[in-house]
Amino acid sequence: MLGEDHSLINEFPEYQTVIVKLSQNDPAFLKDASRYNALDKEIRELELNGAPIDDEAMHLLKHDRAELKDSLFQRLKSE
Repeated sequence: MLGEDHSLINEFPEYQTVIVKLSQNDPAFLKDASRYNALDKEIRELELNGAPIDDEAMHLLKHDRAELKDSLFQRLKSE
């Protein structure tokens, strides 16, 4: 669905406490989570504005977001 919020908290509500804890105590996690949420916001805004970029660029943004999401999820699970 276009414009859907895929922020880290929305994707993993069951890990909300862990997300907050890691964001406060792990600078690397905070950096990656911030990058993930920024990518998600950029993608959402592009989708809502009719994606004024080419398909390949949009695909790359979504790919980068998915890789970060997988990495962040692995870190959440290990806590």
